[in-house]
Amino acid sequence: MNPEEIKAALLGLSTEEKKAFILETLPDLTKTVIKEPGFMMQLLPVLLGILKESGMDLQQLLQFATMMSDQQKQD
Repeated sequence: MNPEEIKAALLGLSTEEKKAFILETLPDLTKTVIKEPGFMMQLLPVLLGILKESGMDLQQLLQFATMMSDQQKQD
């Protein structure tokens, strides 16, 4: 499959299927590509756009990240 075919198939999933796909595959997909120095700079605007569309602001995200980090340290 080429990227356009994959994109079309993914867009055809239900909302629940999209959520599951993102949560299950994003960690695996990013393991190799985050090692490329320029990729994170390409990904950051996409992530910020997702954050903006969600209605959450960056400050809320930072608070959440801090809370999650503190929780992981306790485990």
